[in-house]
Amino acid sequence: MSDGRERGDAMGGAGAAMGPASFLSEFYTSFWWVPAAVLAAALAIKLPTIIRFWSDPLLRAVGGLLLLACAVFVFVAPSTIAWVNRVTGVPNISAPWVYSLLTAFCGSCLVLIIAWRDGLSERSAASRRATRRVLSAYGGVIVALWVLFALADVPVERTRDLDTYYATTPFMREEILLYLLAHTTAVLITSKLIWNWIRTDGLDAWLRWGLKFLGIGYALNLAFDAAKLTAVAARWTGNDLDWLSLDVAPALACLSAVSIAVGFILPHAGQYLHERWRLRLAHHRLRPLYRLMRSVHGSGVPFVLRASPELRLTRRETFIRDVLLPLARRTDERLRERAHAAALGLGFPPERAKALAAAVAILDAVDAGPDADGGDGAPGPDTTDLLREIGAVSRALRHPEDVREVRVRAAAPGDTVAVTE
Repeated sequence: MSDGRERGDAMGGAGAAMGPASFLSEFYTSFWWVPAAVLAAALAIKLPTIIRFWSDPLLRAVGGLLLLACAVFVFVAPSTIAWVNRVTGVPNISAPWVYSLLTAFCGSCLVLIIAWRDGLSERSAASRRATRRVLSAYGGVIVALWVLFALADVPVERTRDLDTYYATTPFMREEILLYLLAHTTAVLITSKLIWNWIRTDGLDAWLRWGLKFLGIGYALNLAFDAAKLTAVAARWTGNDLDWLSLDVAPALACLSAVSIAVGFILPHAGQYLHERWRLRLAHHRLRPLYRLMRSVHGSGVPFVLRASPELRLTRRETFIRDVLLPLARRTDERLRERAHAAALGLGFPPERAKALAAAVAILDAVDAGPDADGGDGAPGPDTTDLLREIGAVSRALRHPEDVREVRVRAAAPGDTVAVTE
């Protein structure tokens, strides 16, 4: 036992002589707060949805997982470990506390699996029983961790290398092995579920990418466990691989936390940003038709500084349809048919030819003015398609040279065509 502790003192106290390893150690010590901040950001993004749909077991599991993961990285930082030990007056009491948080995180992983399996539907009795078994098992592990710590003799405070320093100490040895095995079991099951889910069909692209980051994160967690277990087992056999626990494992844990946080953030943030981009793009694409309708009406939609993208798009669409409806009733259906045939003759695809023909008919009605009839006494046109396809018509107006060419070809003998920019 004394040899192991002397070796631990050499690793923990004389690390300055290790060169690059010492540099990595200091870097990872400072880096602990980065994953904590990323996880906190992920929780903040998810929190409003979790509160709004609190009855959803999936969202509750995600919230608990992120909260516990964030707490792990806050309390595993060496400065926090020293603070907790100092406040309580018990050397190394941070060990069972951090191990308990990590074990609770493992339990949350498994509860999340159960919630994922059932999705948004009401949980079955089997699911509730499985959740209770997980909570009981990992709750029992947490109790065992504190009992083993109470029985162990750990008088020398270790803020970074406790796992290897006390790897051969009775009761503490069992505690270290218990938390590592509990963590490894949960991570293995979670990883299997995630990678099986990724291979299923019909997933949203953002969800698939989020699951990929989660899969990478849990794979890194397995590498973390392997590094820790290898370093601890080396101590049992009288060897020294403490650098795996001191330098490699912290780096893997940090990268894993960032990847898991991104995995939870990406589906929500990606869908949100994609929807905002879609709304703004739709609003922008309506600009040519909106400007034409504004020239007919004489004014446009009043600008509202705090209007949401949804409201701005709705207001623009409503304005266009309100102005377009009486105008569409005056369109010349014969001209529209000729324009459609001309557009097809020019090689445009059917949908684009239809939009170009509608644009030609609308421009003709605008040029004819409000007193013109609907095309030599023909029956009033059906405006349903035109009012529904305002996006396609607006995109056609973005290419005035195409509209002009179709309009020239569609003109009846003796007609004159105004040049519209």
